[in-house]
Amino acid sequence: MVQAKPSHVAPVTDSPSRLSPEAIEEMFRRFQEAKPAPESELDYRNPFTLLVAVVLSAQATDAGVNRATEKLFDLADTPEKMVALGEERVRDMIKTIGLYRNKAKNVIALSQKLIEDFDGEVPRDRAALESLPGVGRKTANVVMNVAFGAPTMAVDTHIFRVCNRTGLAPGKTPLDVEHGLEAVVPDKYARHAHHWLILHGRYVCKARKPLCGECVIRDLCLYPDKTA
Repeated sequence: MVQAKPSHVAPVTDSPSRLSPEAIEEMFRRFQEAKPAPESELDYRNPFTLLVAVVLSAQATDAGVNRATEKLFDLADTPEKMVALGEERVRDMIKTIGLYRNKAKNVIALSQKLIEDFDGEVPRDRAALESLPGVGRKTANVVMNVAFGAPTMAVDTHIFRVCNRTGLAPGKTPLDVEHGLEAVVPDKYARHAHHWLILHGRYVCKARKPLCGECVIRDLCLYPDKTA
C-alpha cells in the first residue's frame, strides 16, 4: 500500500523547501504568536555598537560579548571614540572573547574606515558593509536587519541546523539556506524570520539533543529522529 504524503511536505519538486507553503505559513504564525517581537540578544546602543558587537560575536556567545562590551561601549560608542581609545585598550577590554587580538584590530580598522569613507555612519547596504574589515555576509545581514529593518536572513549555525532538520530550507552551505529562506518565507514574516529561527535553534532545536517535546512546530517538522 502506498502511503499518502503528509500534508506539510511540499508537492512542488523544484521548491527550495520540503514543506508546503501552508506549513511554512503556519510555522511562522506560531513563531510570531509565541514571540511577536523578537530582538537580538546582543546588547547595543546604536548601529555602530551593534556592528562592533556582531563582529565580536564570531565564535563567541552573545552573553560573553555582552559582558565584554558593557564597559567598552561606555567609553566608545562612536567610531571616533573607538579610534581614540586605541587598539591596545580595546584588546584589553575584550580579552575574555575568543580571537580577541584579531577582533580588536578589526574594530579599530573598521572604525577608521567608517570615518574615512562613510562620514562616521554605518552604511545600510550589504556591499558597503562587507567592505569593512572583519565584516562578512552574515554580519552585514544582521546589521541590515536589526539596525535598519531590512528583511535579510543571517544564517548562523543555529539557522543552518533548523532549516536542514525541519526541511524548511535545506542546503549544503549557509548561502544555499539563505537563498532558500528568501524564496519561501512569507513577506509578512521576513522582518523577524531569522530571529525566530535563531532562538528556536538556540533554545529548542539544539544540536546534540533537540527538545522536540517542547517544540511548537513538532508536527510540521520533517526531522526523522525526534526526541520525546
